[in-house]
Amino acid sequence: MSFKEKLVIIPTYNESENIDRMIDKVMSLDGDFHLLIIDDGSPDGTAEKVKSKQETYPDRLFLIQRPGKLGLGTAYITGFKWALEHNYKYVFEMDADFSHNPEDLIHLYNACANGADLAIGSRYVNGVNVVNWPIGRVLMSYFASKYVRWITGMKISDTTAGFKCYKADVLRSINFNKIKHIGYGFQIEMKFTVWKLGFNIVEVPIIFTDRKLGVSKMSGGIFNEALWGVVNMKLKSLFVSYKKLHQH
Repeated sequence: MSFKEKLVIIPTYNESENIDRMIDKVMSLDGDFHLLIIDDGSPDGTAEKVKSKQETYPDRLFLIQRPGKLGLGTAYITGFKWALEHNYKYVFEMDADFSHNPEDLIHLYNACANGADLAIGSRYVNGVNVVNWPIGRVLMSYFASKYVRWITGMKISDTTAGFKCYKADVLRSINFNKIKHIGYGFQIEMKFTVWKLGFNIVEVPIIFTDRKLGVSKMSGGIFNEALWGVVNMKLKSLFVSYKKLHQH
């Protein structure tokens, strides 16, 4: 049985074109990464592909199947709880579609091993590092991050990033019942919570490359949830102590 230290959580919905390559790539990295796939009832056979790969990586590849699309946030929270139950020290979030380069997992780990409580794979900490996105989407994402930073006061360049490494103690200090967003607002709310709880957040520069295979899950509704949710989140934080809010 391999040593349990690092767990990468990848939520999937219809990622059968990417999942085999992604699993092999993560498994090939130095540092003995483990991988938990949380599949929301993909009709394209994503979960079946993961199961067949489990024969190759029986001690390092895990699968949770859910009955349908229950939201990005609930998928990650399911994964966080699983990671804590299984005593992992470092817990990563990433996408299945290679927009996040698996090689960067090592850089995120190094940041946390050297003092960060949360390491963020940041597209905007050194200019704009996005490849193959239409300019309209780049601008929308970039200015959304600026907007979130302005409203919340967080000193984070990429507030909507979904490529991250948490130390387990950070996740243990969060009461997941108090996390309200389930779409892209979830990424903002988690960072805001970690920041309000006083943890050390470090941004690691990455290059984000748009997916080549499969279909993006981004939608206007998801975006609106993030925009309006940020205002509500900030207002609530003015009246409520986050340390008290997240006491278990």
